[in-house]
Amino acid sequence: MTVPPLDVARILVEPAAATHPRGRQILDRFPDAERVEVASHWNIPDLHGDSDKVEEWVRTKRGVLVLGVKKSLSVRPNGRSGDFIAPSHSNGCAMACAYCYVSRRKGYANPITTFVNIEGICATIERHAARTGPKTQPNQVDGQAWVYDVGENGDCSVDALICDNLADLTALFRRLPNAKGSFATKYVNRDLLSYDPGGGMRIRFSLMPAELARTLDVRTSPIPERIAAIDDFVRAGWEVHLNFSPVVAYEGWTADYTELFRQVDAALSDRAKAQLAAEVIFLTHNEGLHEINLRWHPKAEEKLWTPRWQESKVSGNGAVNVRYRAPLKGKMIAVFREMLAREMPYCRIRYIF
Repeated sequence: MTVPPLDVARILVEPAAATHPRGRQILDRFPDAERVEVASHWNIPDLHGDSDKVEEWVRTKRGVLVLGVKKSLSVRPNGRSGDFIAPSHSNGCAMACAYCYVSRRKGYANPITTFVNIEGICATIERHAARTGPKTQPNQVDGQAWVYDVGENGDCSVDALICDNLADLTALFRRLPNAKGSFATKYVNRDLLSYDPGGGMRIRFSLMPAELARTLDVRTSPIPERIAAIDDFVRAGWEVHLNFSPVVAYEGWTADYTELFRQVDAALSDRAKAQLAAEVIFLTHNEGLHEINLRWHPKAEEKLWTPRWQESKVSGNGAVNVRYRAPLKGKMIAVFREMLAREMPYCRIRYIF
C-alpha cells in the first residue's frame, strides 16, 4: 500500500483563506504545522521560481501546503478529457512525476495549493450547467452528460487527503441532471469509495508499464495497485476510464505496453469492461523541465529526453516543447491502437494524439 504522500509541516496561507471556514478546517487538520502568512498564493518568492528549491523537490511537495482563495471562477471549453474545464479547486501536487507540465508553469517543486472557496467553485459549475442545458448530441467525451474536468492542475485523490473539496464536488455532480465530473489520478485513495457518486463522477486511472512508472511516476501508487482499484471503484458507483498518459517510447516499449494491457484485462470484471474507455496522450516534453530534472532525477531523462526521436513543437499557449517526430508518432499511434484492440478489444479509445 502506498504511504500517504503528505506530511504537512509548513502552511503558507493568504489572510482571506485563513478566515474562511474551509481554510479553518484545513488549519485545524494540521495543528502542528508552521503557519506563514503570504500576500498571494501565486507569487511566493521563496517557493515559486527559486531555482535552489529544485534540490528540495520531494521534501517541498511532501511537507508544504499553500492555502488561497481562487479569484477567477470561469469555465473553459475543452473537448478532450471533458467538455469543459471547471474552475480549479487546487493547483500543484504532492507527487513528483518527472514529466509533469504544471511544474513548467509555476516554478520548481510546486506543492499543492488548495483553494478554500469551494462553494463559489461549485456555484459557478452549477450555473454553467443550468445555462448549458441538456446534452442533445453525444460526443467522444460522453454520450449523455456534459463532463467537467475538475482536476486539470492537480490530483484530486491526493487533494482529498487535505479537505472535503472533492467530496463537495462529488455531491454536486450527484444531483446535477445533465453534468458529470471527471479527473485523472495516479494515487489510490480508498476513502473515495465511500463518496457515493451515483454515476456522476468519472475517475481516470493513469497507467503505464510498471517498471517505467517506478522511474517516472515518483511518489505515486504502484501500477498494480491502480489496476486492482478499478473494479472496486466501479462497484462503488464511479465511472472508471483509463488514462494512458504520457505514452513514452523507448527500446522495448511495445512489449511492455502489451504486457500492461494483459495485466489490466486479467484484473477486470465484465462490469468494469463494459463501461471502460481510454484517452491516450503521447509524451510532450520541455527543455526547461529537462534541465530541472537533470538536477534532481537524471535517470528519468534517459527515457524522456530522446532527441533522435523528437522535434520542437510550439504549443497552444506559446511554449516551445518537444514531441515525437510527426511521421514516427503517426506510426506509434497506429501501433498503440493495434495493440490495445488486440489485447483489450472492449476498451474504446476516446481520443489519441
